[in-house]
Amino acid sequence: MKLYNFTPAANAQRIEMFLFEKNIDIETHQINVREDDLFKEPFNSMNPFNCIPFLELDDGTIISETISICRYLEELYPKPSLFGNNIKDRAVIDMWSRRIELDGFLPLIHTVRNKGSFFEGKVIPGTRNGIKQSEEVANRGIEMFNVLLKRINPHLLNNRFIAGEEFSIGDITAHFMMNISNRLKIEIKHDYPNVFRWQVDISNRKSVQNFN
Repeated sequence: MKLYNFTPAANAQRIEMFLFEKNIDIETHQINVREDDLFKEPFNSMNPFNCIPFLELDDGTIISETISICRYLEELYPKPSLFGNNIKDRAVIDMWSRRIELDGFLPLIHTVRNKGSFFEGKVIPGTRNGIKQSEEVANRGIEMFNVLLKRINPHLLNNRFIAGEEFSIGDITAHFMMNISNRLKIEIKHDYPNVFRWQVDISNRKSVQNFN
């Protein structure tokens, strides 16, 4: 199988951190997203949603969406588990992962895409069209992110990681959510001390240092 990726992108880095944590080695092909290579053949036919990353299996099946790829690889390489070792753990990790992705990671993605001039005409990932950037959408993304942090800050007072005492896929998504917040210069340390403690802990992992 082969992974198609673009390392500078947040979703690309999510899957690369997952691979590092799992010690999985996969043949990877870098696609130049900035030159719109995803809209050219053969990539456009392989993945008509025109987003990275996507995984090509040996039988030609294409799996896109970061978490879907990670779930597939978790089934192939179950240890160490990043999705949970039993029914309860899998449900709890899935719950927290969805909260992080839907209430923080994706809203900040839309903030970035609605603020920077580079994303004019590219507001929706995987598209090139005339949808205009919106300051309201950009601001709403930051507001949603702050609501999320207010909820998880007390949770992290008594939990080492996002979903409890074990590192999981939820921590990976949350780490790159925080990376985006750093780019947007959102204050974390004083307003959300437990989140900041967790952020420092994750930043010291070898899988994060691998990007430096």
